[in-house]
Amino acid sequence: MNKNKKRLIIIVLVLFIVVSFFSLWTLINEGYDKQNKVVLFIKKFIPTQTARKIRDTIFIIPKLQEDNKILKLVVEKYETNLQGKLFNEETIKTEKNNNYKLKEFLIPFQRINLDKGWNDQANTFTKHYLETIDDKVLLLSGAGETIYFKKANINKTELKLLEIPNNIKEIIKKNNIQSMGVRDLFLDNDNKIYISLFFKGSNGYSVNVYQADVSFEQLTFEPLFVSKLFWNNFTVRTGGRISSYKDNKILLTIGDLADEKSPQDIKSLKGKIISINKNNGEYKIISMGHRNQQGLFYLDKNDTIINSEHGPKGGDEININNNSIEISNFGWAISSYGTTYDDKEIYEKSHGEFGFIEPLIKYVPSIGISQIDYYEDESKNENIIFTSSLRASSIYINKVNKTFTEVEDQERIYISNERIRDIKYDKETNSIFCIFESVPSFAVIKLK
Repeated sequence: MNKNKKRLIIIVLVLFIVVSFFSLWTLINEGYDKQNKVVLFIKKFIPTQTARKIRDTIFIIPKLQEDNKILKLVVEKYETNLQGKLFNEETIKTEKNNNYKLKEFLIPFQRINLDKGWNDQANTFTKHYLETIDDKVLLLSGAGETIYFKKANINKTELKLLEIPNNIKEIIKKNNIQSMGVRDLFLDNDNKIYISLFFKGSNGYSVNVYQADVSFEQLTFEPLFVSKLFWNNFTVRTGGRISSYKDNKILLTIGDLADEKSPQDIKSLKGKIISINKNNGEYKIISMGHRNQQGLFYLDKNDTIINSEHGPKGGDEININNNSIEISNFGWAISSYGTTYDDKEIYEKSHGEFGFIEPLIKYVPSIGISQIDYYEDESKNENIIFTSSLRASSIYINKVNKTFTEVEDQERIYISNERIRDIKYDKETNSIFCIFESVPSFAVIKLK
């Protein structure tokens, strides 16, 4: 073999090693963009489990450095406790060349441990929620802690958090149940706060809805809706989102609870959106054929329900229910634009051909869709669905037409290395308030 051939082989091998190293680092690095087309291509050849093993062995030092960065913030979070310290300010530039200012404040809640897996029971208390009440912002941890701060403090270096005592622990003790975490926080126009509580009792796992009068001195929750729905195994597919509704009712999402047959069973509450009468707790099924609905909004102006839900592998959806008299059916687990986690094509792609409602928006690959919010900007004649995501670390600004049949424009605000659990658009400040899970933190994204 001549010298030129040897040199060529060496160059090819070096390039192969460099490309392989870059590819592996891209996959194991916590901050990579999971929606990037190059990354998605690489992932076809390197399974996630393999990438994680490499991360925890060959790349253990950079992983520890990244973990150490987060842990320093976690330590600072507990040292500063209720200060709500501002720790990050940056400007995010989108692909549309728009700039959005981001601020992050520490909040003293439990952080998610992704080494355990996002769907592990160890992370059941790491889902936190927010709500705005006049000039204040209320935060509720997955473990049931309630704190608040004055909205004006987002313009300062500290939120100056204040605790609100509540009786959630007393409810758990009195009913001899084990909390599995809060699954939503919602303020309705009757000046009441509603929460959904996931728990385990003697009959298995279940979810109930509780209500309390608004108070910044003491929150005393009482049962509104006792579902009497029980299942045997822990799952993250619980739904649990709450929204306003008409006729003195609220809406509640109930996931399929990892049972793919029941969403098409009208006699089961699994995979349904229901209305709950605020006077007596009686319920009615509004829609069916859902998987795990993590976002919910009711638009009373035209009697429309907007919900977001996780697909399987791929196929996250934003669905529109125009609230006909009949129960609307969104197709799960017959139709989905996703596949099983081992890439089996067992679902019908079309929804309409099988008598189901097609999603307004489908995300393939999945973004790990979470909470949504809606805003109608009459001055610009725009209807906007703000969509948060866990997996894609992003907020999507979806501009839709007035009949909710077409997406006219979409912009993605990408926040590296974050899972966005909850969002709320605040008209007064023209900002999106967010809960990020990694530290965790309360974040403010200032819109244009």
